[in-house]
Amino acid sequence: MRKEYNLENYNFNLPEELIAQKPASPPDTCRFMVLDRKNQKITDDKFLNLTKYLKPGDVLVFNNSKVIPARLIAKKETGGKVEILLLKQINQNSWQCLVGNLKITKQIGTKLKFSQKLNGQIIKREKDIAIVKFNLSGTKLMGQILKIGQMPTPPYIKRIAKQSEYQTFFAKKLGSVAAPTAGLHFTPRIFKKLSAKGGSASGGKSLGVQIEFITLHVGLGTFQPVKTQDITKYQIHEEYFELDKKTAQRLNEAKKEGRKIISVGTTSTRVLESCAVSVALRLSKGDVMVREPHHDTLLKAQNGFTKIYIYPGYKFKFIDALITNFHVPKSSLLLLVSALAGKKFIDKAYQRAIQKKYRFFSFGDVMFIK
Repeated sequence: MRKEYNLENYNFNLPEELIAQKPASPPDTCRFMVLDRKNQKITDDKFLNLTKYLKPGDVLVFNNSKVIPARLIAKKETGGKVEILLLKQINQNSWQCLVGNLKITKQIGTKLKFSQKLNGQIIKREKDIAIVKFNLSGTKLMGQILKIGQMPTPPYIKRIAKQSEYQTFFAKKLGSVAAPTAGLHFTPRIFKKLSAKGGSASGGKSLGVQIEFITLHVGLGTFQPVKTQDITKYQIHEEYFELDKKTAQRLNEAKKEGRKIISVGTTSTRVLESCAVSVALRLSKGDVMVREPHHDTLLKAQNGFTKIYIYPGYKFKFIDALITNFHVPKSSLLLLVSALAGKKFIDKAYQRAIQKKYRFFSFGDVMFIK
């Protein structure tokens, strides 16, 4: 096994006090680390100064998935409390769930009471996952979940987060059981600054920073550690995504014009790289056929499930830059940023972040790999 494929190379020691327990207030006042890949330079700044590092016509691509308050507290018939974490909807009235007390997954038929209106029953067990069938279905079930559920923050966050803290302000399509956390730093104030970014892009067009939205419903697998010592052997989770035709067309146009495509978060990256297809766009030049510049790959509008797994050695097809958080050791997210920036550069950045006491993980500070 080659050294760069050994999972231990993606581990690091993080002082517990650097794990952010709540977001900056307001979120756009967090700290900001800029990684300049071309010059191998690292800059410390404030996120409010993001537009200083962007050009008119640059494109930011956000994930507009909305987080379900997927943590539910139930009572068994014996009176004992049980914590349920919704993972994936199977049908109108059943979900795959993680159950706080794993022994309960062995008790097929266990009845659970969530509220006066909502009850459930464990009907099946699949390894560590329980299948819970509810007495309500469809919109009635989701209505109760939205009313009584708590936000599904990761275990390293030791407090119950407000729904507004663990939800992007532009969230639109309900379906995630974990937040696309890079988007949490953005506020209406930042969006106004992006739109007002002056100047002209290629072709003399007067542009601000272009904002686009895709959808990927984030699953808990996103934040789980890689489970094989050889990272190339890992089988990553699948997640549902959507990229519509009009958005794909606008992004392809920007790519053809040589404008920078900046993914906001690893989830947006997974969608764009999943939808990038090689195109043999050629121009006749006598007997010679040559590719058009800037777009060897373009996006194909589609929806479905992606299992794209990005680790060092991957050649990025569509994105040019990435705005992202500081990630958990041994995670597929850390592998992805290492693939984009180079492992040595990421190691240097993370060491610097620890020394300068940046805040890490979901509620932490933010990085721009440009």
